[in-house]
Amino acid sequence: MKRNLLIFFLRNYLNTLAFVNPGKAGKEGFMLFCRPQRRAVKPHHLEFFNTAEKFTVEYDQKKVQAYRWGSGPKKLLLLHGWESHSYWWKSIVTHLPGEEFSVLSVDAPGHGLSEGNYINIPHYSGLIEKLIITHGAFDGILGHSLGAFSTLYTFHRAPQLGNPKLIIMAAPGEVSEFVSYYKNVLGLSDRTLNATRDYFITKLGHDVNYFSSKAFAKTISNPGLIIHDQQDPDAPYAHALEVHRNWPNSRMISTTGLGHNLKST
Repeated sequence: MKRNLLIFFLRNYLNTLAFVNPGKAGKEGFMLFCRPQRRAVKPHHLEFFNTAEKFTVEYDQKKVQAYRWGSGPKKLLLLHGWESHSYWWKSIVTHLPGEEFSVLSVDAPGHGLSEGNYINIPHYSGLIEKLIITHGAFDGILGHSLGAFSTLYTFHRAPQLGNPKLIIMAAPGEVSEFVSYYKNVLGLSDRTLNATRDYFITKLGHDVNYFSSKAFAKTISNPGLIIHDQQDPDAPYAHALEVHRNWPNSRMISTTGLGHNLKST
């Protein structure tokens, strides 16, 4: 009931504002699109976080919570997805020998224990770049969902960041699909959507159609492993197949029944 009332309010507010002040409507529509709903960090999440060396990273005038496990020579960077946090990686972290691996994970801006309430692909990508520059080259980068999409974008736009192995898990395919979903869920008018897309271009320098995982894959030379479930309800499997076809130096593992989270339980 509360959700329906919120959608009703946002629809009427943004659609009306688009008539009066399209620029403001576009900005507010864009910011809403980039604002995740922060999930609660529960005691068992904190218990896992406390097994790590914890520190913060300054990024875009906010503190990003970071975690490090192990001290081995093989360096890995873990990047979670939309409305998640570093607990997502527990099953992987706990199975990696600390004497072999040094594992770095962050709660993305607006997620987990990090500050902020805003994120999008270029914003996440800027954080990834800072982590690589600050902590040195990684042997491998594992990204799930938004973290995976942002990893592809990062090495598309900044190949000079090195040649780590990229593990791309349940990556979305096209930002334009999320924009269409956003329009339909909120019931936004074409005027409001156009104003939002105009601000998107002003803020990020590209239209939504530019952000395409299959297009980014064509330009990436890093060795890659794509992991995607055939029944993923959030990121269609067909996009993963296209990424694999466009990425010459990639392998693909297809799962069934693990969903978007790629977990059996």
